[in-house]
Amino acid sequence: MKIGSFDTDKKVLVVAEIGNNHEGNFAVAQDLVRKAAEAGADAVKFQTFRTEHYVARSDPARFARLKSFELSYPQFQSLGDLAHRLGLLFLSTPFDLRSAEFLEGIVDGLKIASGDNNFYPLLEQVSRSQKPLIVSTGVSDAAQVDRTLDCIRRHRATLENVALLHCVAAYPVPDDQAGLRSIPFLSQRHPVTIGYSDHTLGIDAAVVAVALGARIVEKHFTLDKGFSSFRDHQISADPAELKELVARLNRIPLLLGSPGKEVQAAELATLPAIRRSIAAGRELPAGHRLEQTDLTWIRPSGGLMPGQEGLLVGKRLRRAVGFGELLGSADVE
Repeated sequence: MKIGSFDTDKKVLVVAEIGNNHEGNFAVAQDLVRKAAEAGADAVKFQTFRTEHYVARSDPARFARLKSFELSYPQFQSLGDLAHRLGLLFLSTPFDLRSAEFLEGIVDGLKIASGDNNFYPLLEQVSRSQKPLIVSTGVSDAAQVDRTLDCIRRHRATLENVALLHCVAAYPVPDDQAGLRSIPFLSQRHPVTIGYSDHTLGIDAAVVAVALGARIVEKHFTLDKGFSSFRDHQISADPAELKELVARLNRIPLLLGSPGKEVQAAELATLPAIRRSIAAGRELPAGHRLEQTDLTWIRPSGGLMPGQEGLLVGKRLRRAVGFGELLGSADVE
């Protein structure tokens, strides 16, 4: 999947999910973008919405909180410009159709939240945009994921720039419900890029996800886990944790290597010392007809290898040999 100049086939995309951790403070939002860049993230992601089209007024506490978290469209434009100056991709999740239309003009890719992977009017709109599209699969079974992709297919010529993120929409996710084996399951089932949106505590799950094949990792990001009582801070990575996550994810391709099985360059110096050669298992006189029980196998290599006993057994020794002395074809007749 390509998002801007970034190719997830070549490198895992690390997304710092800022979400609403700015809590409506534009200066904090800017600082979060800068800190994400310093930690080595590849992208930042926000959430863009007009509260009136997102949360019911019948839930006044939630409405008031989300209203206080709103950033203006010009502020998002400014955050996108900042991200690009710092070499980051700029992503956001629209939560209403008008915000989706606005974002299409400024983001490198659009994200659909788990709760909206059955919000078909929104899916239809973002699919028609042809922007790279990342869809979280929380609160969904396999059948719902199929329906979500079917909707996207109806409005998009190709799924080439579509990704599904395995996600469990709980905050935090218990370890025994992280379900990371869903990553290879989704990869085998769907011809799209597969990633992981992490809501567990710590960074271990994200590392395992990449080892299982995730090509995008989204991790909530905060300046400080104790920033406020807002739930998302506690499940987020702080700058030091995000930096550690990036370092560990960058190491995974080196550890995995290429498919197949070959002798590695680091092994070559060790090979002679740990391979064995065929030797006499006791003192043997000249003319002795060798039997299997006359042999032993010792390190280092340098003579006949295990598996070449047939070159010796049943033949007579040309000379006397001592216990532990290597035996070669020239020693028998």
